[in-house]
Amino acid sequence: QVQLVESGGGLVQAGDSLRLSCAASGRTFRRYAMGWFRQAPGKEREFVAAISGNGGNTNYGDSVKGRFTISRDNAKNTVYLQMNSLKPEDTAVYYCAAAALIMSSVAADFGSWGQGTQVTVSS
Repeated sequence: QVQLVESGGGLVQAGDSLRLSCAASGRTFRRYAMGWFRQAPGKEREFVAAISGNGGNTNYGDSVKGRFTISRDNAKNTVYLQMNSLKPEDTAVYYCAAAALIMSSVAADFGSWGQGTQVTVSS
């Protein structure tokens, strides 16, 4: 397993941009597919984006397609989530997660999770 620490959350206005970072421990980071999920109060955890170990494949949830971009820097053991054109409905706690086997959009496939970072978008 890897340990994950997210950063970059905050309070922004609608239409603004924000970049989240997730730093991972360990020497095998490139072997893990990485994902971002989010959870708003009273709602289930929602898939946001995922990226394969070498960064060649990505996948996005329908609600963020065209606005969010996931990327990774394996030399820095870090995965990023660039969020543009933010909307109030993007307000949530954002979690970084690592999957050892496959790139997935299902939370249960991810074995390691960060503590989360709050993103709040005001209207």
